[in-house]
Amino acid sequence: METNAQFLDRLTQPAWIYEEESNGVRCLACAHQCLVLPGKRGVCKMRTNKDGVLHSPWGYVAAMNADPIEKKPFMHFLPGSLALTFGMLGCNFHCDFCQNWVSSQTLRDPASASALRYIREIQPEGVVAAAERAGAKVIASSYNEPLITTEWAIDIFNIAQEKGMRCVYVSNGFATERVLKALQPTLDGLKIDLKCFSDEHYRTLGGRLEQVCHTIQFAHDLGIWVEVVSLVIPDFNDSTQELWQMAEFVRSVSADIPWHVTAFYPTYHHTSAGRTPPETLQLAAEIGQEAGLQYVYAGNLPGRVGSLENTYCPHCQSLLVKRWGYRVEENCVTDENTCPQCGQVVAGVWH
Repeated sequence: METNAQFLDRLTQPAWIYEEESNGVRCLACAHQCLVLPGKRGVCKMRTNKDGVLHSPWGYVAAMNADPIEKKPFMHFLPGSLALTFGMLGCNFHCDFCQNWVSSQTLRDPASASALRYIREIQPEGVVAAAERAGAKVIASSYNEPLITTEWAIDIFNIAQEKGMRCVYVSNGFATERVLKALQPTLDGLKIDLKCFSDEHYRTLGGRLEQVCHTIQFAHDLGIWVEVVSLVIPDFNDSTQELWQMAEFVRSVSADIPWHVTAFYPTYHHTSAGRTPPETLQLAAEIGQEAGLQYVYAGNLPGRVGSLENTYCPHCQSLLVKRWGYRVEENCVTDENTCPQCGQVVAGVWH
C-alpha cells in the first residue's frame, strides 16, 4: 500500500534551487540549507533527494481560494483586490500555535494526514485560469510555507505576470538570499512573520531570529514590497520590551514598512494561553507608532481596535483608506500614490 510520503513524492519535479555536494544535495530554498542525502528529506519533509537530484513539490494545490488581499494581510498592496491564494503542504517550522497546522505539519504530525484528502492536481495554467475566473488581480502563495515550494510558485507567477497579475508570498521569512534573488523577478509583495524577538523562542519554533531579520532587510533592499506581521501571543511575545524590540527593528529597516499586530486565539498545541485582548493590540500599536513606524495596524479583531484598521497620511493624518475587517469602505490614495490633501507620497503598491 502506498504511504502518504510516497504519494506526495509522485507530485514532485526536479528542483533547481540547490547545489550538489559530494555526499548529497544542499537545498537552498530556506535558511536550514539542509544537506539532503540520497533517499532522504529536508526538514520541511517535502523536498527529497531522488537518485542525487533534489525534487520539490509540483503540480497540485491543497487549498485554493479567492480572498481579499487584506486577509493575507496586506494593507498597502492593491487595497480591496481579490487574491487567488493557493497552498501546498509542509513547512520548515513547527510552531505549536500554527493556525494552518493541518497543511503545514503534513508528514511531521500524524494528526495532519487528513490534509492529503484536499489535494487537487493542477497545472500552473490552471491556477492562473482560476484567478482570471475569480477576477483576482493578485496571486498569493500561502497556507503552508511557500519558500519550500518556490519552483512551483515561480512557474505560476511567470504565467500570471504575462496576464498582468501581481504575485505575493505569505511567509515565515526563513529564507536564503539565493531563493529571494530567484523570486525577485516575479515577486511583487512579501508578507513576513516576525514571530518574536527572542532567538531562544525562535529556535523552539524551528528557526533563528537573525535570519528572519536578514530576510526582512534583504527583501526590502531588493525592492520587493514588504509588510511585517507579529501575532501577539500572551506570555510568549507580548511583553512591552519585546514589542519595542520588534517595532524598533522594523523601523531600522524602514519607517514605511507596515507593521501588523494581530490577535492570537488558542489552537493546535498552544491552548494554555488565552486570546489576545484588544487592549494588548492597542498597546502594541502605540509602541510601534512611538518607535517611528508610519503605518501600524491591528488585526483579527474587526471593529474592536478603533482606527487601527485604517490607513492615515503620515504627514497630515488625513484618512486615506477606511476599512472594517477585510472590507475596504473608502480609498482616497491618488493615482500618483499620494495623499489628496497634502500631496505626501504614501508608501505601497496602490495601483
